[in-house]
Amino acid sequence: MSNSERNENKRVTIALDRTGISSSFQGMLEQPEKWPRGQAWTLMHAHDAGQIARIWCGHCNIKRFYKPAELREVIGNVTIDEVRANARCQACGKKDYMRAELFHAYGQELVTIRFRRLKEIRWEKRVIWRDE
Repeated sequence: MSNSERNENKRVTIALDRTGISSSFQGMLEQPEKWPRGQAWTLMHAHDAGQIARIWCGHCNIKRFYKPAELREVIGNVTIDEVRANARCQACGKKDYMRAELFHAYGQELVTIRFRRLKEIRWEKRVIWRDE
């Protein structure tokens, strides 16, 4: 007698759509298996894959969460390593302790995340004088 017969497991049938795929199937959004060699994973790719950017200061232990599309507007379409290189902690002002990563949030973590959202971008015009 097999294990499933002993446990009285019943075969579950799931309704399929006309293409033969279960409508309850939800694929995970991640980096494709055959990513072109040498091509960098940029903020645009991370946004399309549904990833979140986490940037934190190891000195102050302050974590901030960003949407990659909004970071792309400010910094440009760069890799997460370049975001880390450009980041500076607002609390202590240090760049040396900054860390950054892209990740997928699931379950309870997704509910508790508070994003820093882009409100506006201001361009300031400064005049610098020189005496001759």
